[in-house]
Parts: sequence; C-alpha cells; structure tokens
Amino acid sequence: MTTAPASPLPRFPRDFLWGVSTSAAQIEGAVDEDGRGRSAWDVFAEGPGRIKDGSDARTATDHYHRYREDVALIKELGVGAYRFSVAWPRVVPDGSGAVNAAGLDFYDRLVDALLAAGVKPVPTLFHWDTPQALESAGGWLVRDTAEHFAAYADAVAARLGDRVDRWITLNEPAELTLLGYGLGQHAPGRQLVFDALPAAHHQLLGHGLAVQALRARGATGIGIANSHGPTWTASPAEADTAAADLYDLLLNRLFADPLLLGRYPDDGLAALLPGPVADDLKIISQPLDWYGINYYQPTLVGAPDPAATAPADFAGIRLPPELPFAPREIAGYPRTDFGWPVVPGALAELLRSFRERYGASLPPLVITENGCSYDGVDDTERIAFLDGHLRALHDAMDAGADVRGYFVWSLMDNFEWAEGYARRFGLVHIDYATLARTPKASYHWLRDALRDQEAPREGARG
Repeated sequence: MTTAPASPLPRFPRDFLWGVSTSAAQIEGAVDEDGRGRSAWDVFAEGPGRIKDGSDARTATDHYHRYREDVALIKELGVGAYRFSVAWPRVVPDGSGAVNAAGLDFYDRLVDALLAAGVKPVPTLFHWDTPQALESAGGWLVRDTAEHFAAYADAVAARLGDRVDRWITLNEPAELTLLGYGLGQHAPGRQLVFDALPAAHHQLLGHGLAVQALRARGATGIGIANSHGPTWTASPAEADTAAADLYDLLLNRLFADPLLLGRYPDDGLAALLPGPVADDLKIISQPLDWYGINYYQPTLVGAPDPAATAPADFAGIRLPPELPFAPREIAGYPRTDFGWPVVPGALAELLRSFRERYGASLPPLVITENGCSYDGVDDTERIAFLDGHLRALHDAMDAGADVRGYFVWSLMDNFEWAEGYARRFGLVHIDYATLARTPKASYHWLRDALRDQEAPREGARG
C-alpha cells in the first residue's frame, strides 16, 4: 500500500487560491423539488443499461438539504474557495423563459453560507445538466441553446453578482461533445461521431455570450474550466503521429485555440462548423480574466491497430473502431481505481506546452479540477496522488507557469455520471444508505497541509 508523504509540501504563494469542486447534477438531488425542471441527465439515467450500476441522481448526496453540513466540512478543511455548479434546470426549468425564483433562492442561501464561513463562492454556470426541454429541441447542436444559456447566465448574475467575484461559464465542453453527442456514453446519448462538432461550436459561442452577459452585470474574475492533458504519440511512425495530432486537435486545441487565439486550429475543421464562424469567434475569444484547466491524465495515442495493446475501457468508455485514432495502454505507472495512470509530471508538461503555444495570449491559470478515484476511508493512495501533483505544480510554477489556484475534485463522493456510484473521487466519504459524511484520511492530510502553508515562515517577521 502507498504510504503518506513524509515531508511537507513546498510553500505556495500566500495569495494562492485553494479550493474543492463539485457539480450540481452529481450531489444536489432534490430533482423534483421547488420547481426544478428535468435535465438531460435525468432522462438519460432512465434508459436501461446507461448507468452501469443502475442508479440515478434523484437523491445523490442530498446536498440540496444538507448544504450547511457540507459548508461546515469545507470550512474545517481550510480551503479558501468552493467551486460548485448552478443547475440550469433549477433556475430556468425549461431552459428558456420564466426564471424559477425558488431555484435561485437555494444558491442565495448557499452563497451566503459560504461567505459566512469565510469561503469564496466560485459558481460554474453549466456542468452538463442541459434542461431537457432544450435538449428535446436539439440541445447544443442548435444555435438557440447558446442564446438561452446567455439569458440564464444573466439571471444568475443578477441575483448573485453582488457577492460573487469569480465565475466559470462552462465545464469541459470537450467531454459533453465527445461523450454526450459523439459516442452516446453520456447524456444526451447521441451517437453522431464527427457530426457532433456543432455542439462544440455552440458551447463555445454560449460561453462567449455568457461572458458578455456577465460583464454587462459588472462581473469580473471570469474564466472557463476546460479539460486538457498531454497527448503522447505511440511511435514515431507517420500513421501514429497523424493519429495523435488529430486526437490532440479534437480534445485540446479545438477548445483552447478559439478562446485564446480567436481561431480554430484547422481551417478544414472550421469549415465544417455552423456559421457565421468568423463573427462567432469574435464573441468566443473575448478576453478572460483567467483560464481553468481540469487535468487527470495524459493519453497515449496511435493509429487504429487491432494488434496493438489498447485499454479495454478507456476513461470509462469504449471507443468505436471507426475512429481514426486509438488510445493505447500507458505502462509503468500506478493506476487509480478507474484505471487511469497516475502521472504527476504530465501536469507540468501540460502547463509548459500551454506557455509555448499561447504565449502572451494566455491569461493566468487555475487548476479547476485534479483528483482520483479510490475506495476506502483510509485513502493513502489519494494522498500520494495529491502530494505528487501539487509538487509537480509547484515545480511548474518555479519554471514560470502563472498558476493562481488549485481545486481538488472532489469535496465528496458523488454520482459519477455513467459509472453511477461505483467510483469515489471524494475527500469525504458518503454512505449512500444513510448519507452520512465521513472525512477520509486525504481530507485530514489536505487540512493539515493547508495549515502548514499558513504557518509562520522561517525568517519572517511578526
């Protein structure tokens, strides 16, 4: 068994923002209460065989009713910020039209409770829970959804903007595009493969329109949470190099380049997107105050080869054989219970590549998600994971990466999408029979590490 690190973490800047993350669809429950509308995930989970353990998120961790208990856990942990998501169908039940005051009331209470605990609220406006009424009309495949998202963002900012100074528009549009619209493994369950690309463009457009709406309300501190990881090439062979480049384009550059450079990474790809693309890019690429990176693992990619060693279950999904690239097994590293390789150094590699690619166009960065799935309350493997990644992050910052914060995924065990409740990413254990919260060893380790960060420094005065 992995043992806990023996030495304390290196010191991060005093104004470095430490936080934990969750999402509404994974923890809130209360799906039929106080006027909340149905989401695409509510409907998706009802389909037979779609959630591996047959569960759903109707109760989840019951955060909707237990948020004060959860805020107390956040306060005791000692982080400075809590990244949560606002459920679009709780605020605008049909996705457009009437705003549900009772839904906004919940987030009012949550924000006030966080501030009273000395914790900065960091709301994410969209974390995959598209209102089903909009999904039935085409979801993110149609342009109207981006416009409706901006109106919803305006409604949230109107209520919470006097107390929130840091906003996230979207979470991981790449995953929603690939898994939800491309492969059908997540809600809404579409299997369009490359015909899913309009969902990518419309999410980015929705981001840009939401930034405009937030700015109009006087909001500052606006960012996005995009998933990124290094793409490693299986071999120097031309076929493998081309396959890895395409994978990297679709999972990394397709979502970062429009935001940071104002253009898509490939003209041929841009020509496939619904227009007016050039005008939309002006909206998409408005300056951000910071850029969020969700990092979990690198990916080894080569050309499709039936004889090659490939993960039987890549990142929890099976990829169709007709794709022009194929992830391969990364050997020589420990693995999480999800089967993901643990490669802290790849985080530093990723941050270096962002500096090289985007240069002066890159705003300050925040690691908006980093975490791992392990069972058990005595989760020394998670401690080793977090310790290793934080040391790699510190090294990257010493080398010049401008990173201003780090958020652990996740505060608590939760509904892990198509995996149901079989994967546990939390610092806090949830007993799903009783909903009792039990801080894990990793929670106590992080609490102590953060206290050490605040301890008087050698040679400091006062």
